[in-house]
Amino acid sequence: MHRRMVIVLVSLSLMGVMASGQQRDAGDTVARIRAEGLQRSRALVLYRTLTDEIGARLTGSPAHMQAARWAIDRFMEWGLANPHLEPYEFGRGWQLERLSVEMIEPRYMPLIAYADAWSPATAGVVSGRAVYIGDKTAAQIQAMGGQLRGAIVLTHLPQTNFVTRDRPQPGLDDRAVATGNPALPQAQSTTPNNELTTLLRQAGAAVALRPSAYRDGTVGVTGNRDTRPDAVPSIVVAGEQYNVLVRQAIQGRPMSLRVELRTRFFEQDRNSYNVITEIPGQDPALRDQVVLIGAHLDSWHTASGATDNADGAVAVMEAMRIMRALGLAPRRTIRAALWSGEEQGLLGARAYVAQHFTTPAARDQLALYLNDDPGSGKTLGFYMEGNRAAKTIFDRWLAPLQDLGATRNIVEGIGSTDHVPFNEAGLPGFNVIKDFTAYDERTRHTNADFPERMSEDALKQSAIFMATFAWQAAMTDEKIPRKTER
Repeated sequence: MHRRMVIVLVSLSLMGVMASGQQRDAGDTVARIRAEGLQRSRALVLYRTLTDEIGARLTGSPAHMQAARWAIDRFMEWGLANPHLEPYEFGRGWQLERLSVEMIEPRYMPLIAYADAWSPATAGVVSGRAVYIGDKTAAQIQAMGGQLRGAIVLTHLPQTNFVTRDRPQPGLDDRAVATGNPALPQAQSTTPNNELTTLLRQAGAAVALRPSAYRDGTVGVTGNRDTRPDAVPSIVVAGEQYNVLVRQAIQGRPMSLRVELRTRFFEQDRNSYNVITEIPGQDPALRDQVVLIGAHLDSWHTASGATDNADGAVAVMEAMRIMRALGLAPRRTIRAALWSGEEQGLLGARAYVAQHFTTPAARDQLALYLNDDPGSGKTLGFYMEGNRAAKTIFDRWLAPLQDLGATRNIVEGIGSTDHVPFNEAGLPGFNVIKDFTAYDERTRHTNADFPERMSEDALKQSAIFMATFAWQAAMTDEKIPRKTER
């Protein structure tokens, strides 16, 4: 009996020493990740290239392909394994080539305006009196007949309800907050939009102008890749300037505009592409399991896609660079994905899930997916999607990062970004919590999404955060629980 107790005590002691050694090794690696990310960071250089040199990266555009190939080149430069593009069918691409919107009577005023993505071009330069129909019913618009043919049309009511605040900020304290995209005011018209677009096309209008719901010259613009080739060209004007035009039209004052919109469609390659690379796992028992980190590389087309989502893409790229530069040998494979088509409905991530996780065995090989989007500034923690068991593990990993600005993981989830298709397939996907100051109210999907909203410190911190979590997930003995509690 005495001998058996000695053996048990020795075994427990050895296990304690091994566990202590593993914790010390993990702590040493986290410290090395931090040092590399702070002292030899490439994050700002990557960010400036993506935002200043390449700029807006609409899915299907030449700029998006330029960004994807640039990312491949960086992954090759850093010695990452198997960098490649994975295609999926997207549809025709689009590019804005020229846009000018001006009031020329009763005085000259250049207008802050942006075309909807996938809008057709105008038939050259269009000049003339603007026609206001925002307060007209469908029957009244039909009765206007020839007044609309070849006309510049003001399609919506004056904008009186503007975007004035950001969504509540999670991750700062224990209070539960609403998560996900907030409801934003929209341009309003007497005739519903779907009827309005049909009526204008049938009438042969030259171009349609509507107001932005953002303030102070900020213009929010998206677009529809399924826009008809014969649709009326569509342009969004800064809300305050649009209101000037409508007030003059209502008062019957002579008011003329000049508009030129040139666009280009790309039909030859109807695919879009995700960018994939990895650091292969080394543990014979775990190397086929994958820790996936990702962010969407695409953006809308009006600014430079800085906070939505160049900062997230840079966090993923720099995290991979850090781990490769340190020569880390993870137990599980760490894979990175830069998605396209996020802004059109999470298309790249959905395609990846459909291509790679079609069987229970394949789904079992994904340890977890970590996504960076939306928001800007430092990373605070993760939305845990109701997964309380996983939160216990994530809380332990977050603790060493609190002095860099990480705060807490929250049990709530968030929608409308690239971890969603993973969760829908029963896979453990989680999204980072970022700061929302001036994000919804100013930069998200607008002409104000420029890199000045991000600091170098925030870029460094987000990359260190992502690398730390990826490394911990790749090395842990624990399997991230998949059962969620809501």
